[in-house]
Amino acid sequence: MNIFKKKSLCAALAGAGALGLAGAADAVNLNPDGLGQVLIYPYYTTRSDTNGNAYNSLLSVVNSTASVKAVKVRFLEGKNSTEVLDFNLFLSPKDVWTAAIVPMGGGAGIATTDTSCTIPAIPSTGKGFVNFAYSGDGAGNSLDRTTEGYVEIIEMASFADTSKTAGNVTHVNGVPPGCAKQTDALALSEALAPGLADTEGRSGIFGGMTLVNVNAGSDYTEDAVALDNYSDTSLYSSAGSILPNLTQASPPISVTFAFDAASGQNFVYTSAWNSGTADPVSAVLMHDHIMNEFVLDTATDSGTDWVVTMPTKRFYVGLGTGSPATLFQRNFNKTDGACDDVSLAIYDREERTTSTPIDFSPPPPTQTNALCWEANVVTFNDSNVLGSANVANIPTTFENGWLDIGFANTAPVHTLGSADTLVTDVFANFAEGPATYVGLPVVGFAVQSFTNGAINVNGVSTLSNYGGNFAQKGTRLIQASTPATAGATVKSMRAR
Repeated sequence: MNIFKKKSLCAALAGAGALGLAGAADAVNLNPDGLGQVLIYPYYTTRSDTNGNAYNSLLSVVNSTASVKAVKVRFLEGKNSTEVLDFNLFLSPKDVWTAAIVPMGGGAGIATTDTSCTIPAIPSTGKGFVNFAYSGDGAGNSLDRTTEGYVEIIEMASFADTSKTAGNVTHVNGVPPGCAKQTDALALSEALAPGLADTEGRSGIFGGMTLVNVNAGSDYTEDAVALDNYSDTSLYSSAGSILPNLTQASPPISVTFAFDAASGQNFVYTSAWNSGTADPVSAVLMHDHIMNEFVLDTATDSGTDWVVTMPTKRFYVGLGTGSPATLFQRNFNKTDGACDDVSLAIYDREERTTSTPIDFSPPPPTQTNALCWEANVVTFNDSNVLGSANVANIPTTFENGWLDIGFANTAPVHTLGSADTLVTDVFANFAEGPATYVGLPVVGFAVQSFTNGAINVNGVSTLSNYGGNFAQKGTRLIQASTPATAGATVKSMRAR
């Protein structure tokens, strides 16, 4: 598989140069190995489960390279993806930064004992999340909205070993010597393009999150989704800026690898997008279906929640009624949210399915099955393991099984079109022309809970809690011109 990727990517990039897609070698892509310039953590929570036990979310980010990096750390609430806190973080070579997202001041906030430099400095008592950005959007001004959402970390710049910034922020015996002297102005004057100082290349940071519930005796983990080759220029912005964000891919080109089951061939899609849009990131995250399992065992009082987060949705939807110009179906209409209609297909473990359409309960405002928030939680039989307020429930008589959520629709709803796309196969045949990516850009995972009161320890029945988590699976549907060896000039590509 690695051989195919290298060969077909080289072919795609060679063809792209001939066809005018300059800069494709730096095209943003989803890195399956978890290293990149942008990390998306699909979900954090400090909410309480159905028994009143509160979660904390423990975040980490690792700089695997030998150079100093500056990253933007951004926390976004889950209803409309509005920022509740961001700051600049400096990671010295091989550094790890950690923080806990905890209940704070009626909402959530972060606490850390990590010594890595940040601008501004994080108080020893922690820093609470704020509601400034979403106040007045009609979906509630309470700090309670900050108690669940997701996290972005974007690499802004790297720094030469001889720079003053590197001297200030690099740990000496575990402590950076110059955090108090480090300023945005200094960093900006010395900032290099992400990865420029790295001998390892730009795939440098990775991270994860643990959703721990101490009183319930459970935790669930998630890996950050990594986007590689996001920018070939410095994105350093001051701590007071809402930049950088996911509209700044440079160059604005995406690369997606896909396998076409119909032809049995692998394809690489290299698409050019309008600069200053979230389209390149949306393209690499697009799925027309996602699927996963659910467990509702009575014997273990099991429950299942799915996290379905749409990290680029905020760049397409506006406030009020009506529809966005592309991709998403409805604007953000106060407490109704911004609803996108979905299809639901459910099966038990013996291939049986219900003969009547399944519905979310209670039905969403559109009276159809829809996901209405930017960080959604889908639960089964109201188990609501994560205690989310952004929840959609699926009632089912199946004790265990799997669910397929479909996002396919008709243009411009749930479609994203690129006027210039290069499609290359493993044999280096290529075709160029428009392409349509079908579905929605989503990331997420499923969590399953188990309670076992039958374990015998020294003759005493002991209550034990367990938890498991599983990344979402999905398919891609890309409608594009295909290489001549595919046997047709136009073909719909559904990829696993």
